[in-house]
Amino acid sequence: MTYKELFLNHEVVRRLAIIQFLAYFGTWFSNVAIYSMLIEFKASSILISVVVAMHFLPGILLSPFSGTIVDRIEAKKLMGILLLTEFSMTICFLIIENISDIWLLLLFIFIRMTASSMFFTTEMTLMPKLLSNDVLSKANEIHSIIWSFTFTAGMAIGGFVVNIYGTNMAFIIDGVLFLMAFLALSNTRFLYDHESHHEKIWHSIQDGIKYLRKNKQLFHLILLHGTIGITSFDTLVTLLADYHYKYIIAVPLAIGFSNAMRSFALMIGPLFISRFLTKERLFYIFLAQGIGIIFWAFMQNNFYFGLLGLFITGFWTTTLWSYSYALLQERVDQKYLGRILAYNEMFFMLINAATTLFIGIMAIYFKLYSITIILGGMFILTAFYYKYIILQLERKVQ
Repeated sequence: MTYKELFLNHEVVRRLAIIQFLAYFGTWFSNVAIYSMLIEFKASSILISVVVAMHFLPGILLSPFSGTIVDRIEAKKLMGILLLTEFSMTICFLIIENISDIWLLLLFIFIRMTASSMFFTTEMTLMPKLLSNDVLSKANEIHSIIWSFTFTAGMAIGGFVVNIYGTNMAFIIDGVLFLMAFLALSNTRFLYDHESHHEKIWHSIQDGIKYLRKNKQLFHLILLHGTIGITSFDTLVTLLADYHYKYIIAVPLAIGFSNAMRSFALMIGPLFISRFLTKERLFYIFLAQGIGIIFWAFMQNNFYFGLLGLFITGFWTTTLWSYSYALLQERVDQKYLGRILAYNEMFFMLINAATTLFIGIMAIYFKLYSITIILGGMFILTAFYYKYIILQLERKVQ
C-alpha cells in the first residue's frame, strides 16, 4: 500500500497526521531557541548536555507509570490533557532570563517532556488498536516522516525566528501550535473498544514486567529499537556550532540548518528504502547508518561539508526507527501494549540521555570527530547483533 492509498483509505491516519504535525512542529520549533539561549548564557558543554538529557529523562523515570496510565485512560481524553500541559510549560519558558534560571528551565523541560513522552506512547498504543498489521509499518513510517519534516521545518524556521525576533517570539509561536493541535484533537473521533483496568497501578506494573520476562524476544526488540537513540546528536550539533560554525554563520542559523539538513534526510530516506526493506536486509541498513555517521565525523569541521555528512547520516534513521518499532508492536498483545511500549520508550530515552551525556563529558577530553566515530561504530555492532541474535530468534519462533 502506498502512502497515498493509506491516506485515502484510513481517515484515522489522516487525522492523527494533522495532530502529529502540529504537536511535533511545536516541539522542535522552540528547541533552537533553548539551545541558542544556552550559548548566549555561555553555558558549559556539560550544562548543555544536561539540558539536552533533560528532554529524555522523563521517559526514563516515569515510563513504567505512564504505561499503566495509557492502558487505563481513554486515548483522546489523555492526549488532550497532555497537549495542554505542553502548551503551559512552553509559555513558562518566557520567564527564563539568565543562567541563574537554568533550574527553572530544567523543571519546565522535565514537565513538558513528561507530557510529550506520554503523548507519544498513547499514539503508538492507539495505532495498533485502530489499524491492521499490514498497514501498521507504513503508518509508522508516515509518523516518522511527519516527525522528520516538522524537525526540518521547525529547526530551520525556528533558527530564522530566533535570529531575527529572539527566543521569546519562538516560545509564543510554539505555544500557539500546541493549542492548534488540541483543537484538531477535539474534532477527531477514535473508534475502538477501550478496555478498562481496575487492578492497582503497582500490580499492573508487575504484570507488565512478568509479561516481558516471559517473552524474551520482546526484550531483544526493545534493545534493538533503543540503539536508534544513539543518533541523539543535539549536543554534538550545538557544540559544533559553538566551536567551529559560529565563525561562518550565526549560531541559531548553524543549529537550525544543521538539524534541518539531517531531518530532511530523515524525511526522504523511507521514500527510497522502504520498498526494498525486508527483515534480512535490515542488517545492511544498520551497517549503512554506522558508516554514514563515521563519514560525517571526517566532514563535520567544515560547515558545508558537514551538512552533506549530516544528510548521509540521517538518510537511514527513519527506516530503522519505524521498522524496528513495528516489529515490536506486532508481537505485543493489545492488553499489554501501553506498558510494553512505555518500557520501550524508557529504554529508548535512556540511550538518548546516555548518548548526550557521553558527548558532553567526552567533549572535554576528545575531539568531536573522535566521539562521532565511536557512535558510528556502535551501529556497526548493532547490525551484527541483529543478524546473529535477533534474526536467529525470529527463525526459531517461526
